[in-house]
Parts: sequence; structure tokens; C-alpha cells
Amino acid sequence: EVQLVESGGGLVQPGGSLRLSCAASGFIFSTLGMSWVRQAPGEGLEWVSSITDDGGRTAYADSVKGRFTMSRDNAKNTLNLEMNNLETEDAAVCYCAQGGYTNWRARRNWGQGTQVTVSS
Repeated sequence: EVQLVESGGGLVQPGGSLRLSCAASGFIFSTLGMSWVRQAPGEGLEWVSSITDDGGRTAYADSVKGRFTMSRDNAKNTLNLEMNNLETEDAAVCYCAQGGYTNWRARRNWGQGTQVTVSS
């Protein structure tokens, strides 16, 4: 069974930083690309970032480019998202998702999410 457990969310002021983590199990983590997606209240899932299976390439949504950095540690089966210069628009539940940019939605495997709250 695929398991993805996000952590690291919290409440920060605009301009603050958070580091999200995802612990993966139930599949060979190192063979798949991974993504971060998020959902603001009342809205659909928004793709944020993806990384290749070996961590060699990353891609980011325009809204977070330059502020967020995605990484992975295949030896530990973990995925990370460093979020800097957070804005109120970043407030959302953030999910670690199995699959890269083109197939995370089709794979339908993501965790319970971790809440990111950015106060004004």
C-alpha cells in the first residue's frame, strides 16, 4: 500500500519560511518522479512542483518559482519542499503526490496533507 505522510506545516507571517517533508513507503520511491500539490480553501488541487526520480531535475509553478525548492533523499524515502518568502496566497493544504508533472493526478496517490497558514 502506498503511504505518503506530509509534515512541517504551520502558521507563519508573510515573508516567513517553512520546510515541508513527506515520508514515503509502499513503493520503490527511487523509481518514480514525485510532486507537491496544494489546495486552498474552496479551490481545486494546484500543481506546485515536481522532481525526477533521481532528483536531477525540478520544475515549479510560476507562482512559486524562485521561492520554493523541491528536493528528495532516495536513501531515506523522503521528499522535501523548502518554502521561502511565503505570501498570503500560499495558504493551503499541501500534499505530497506520487508521480511527476504529467501523471500525478492519474496516479491518485497523495497523502493527508499538511496545513500551511500565512497570516497577514
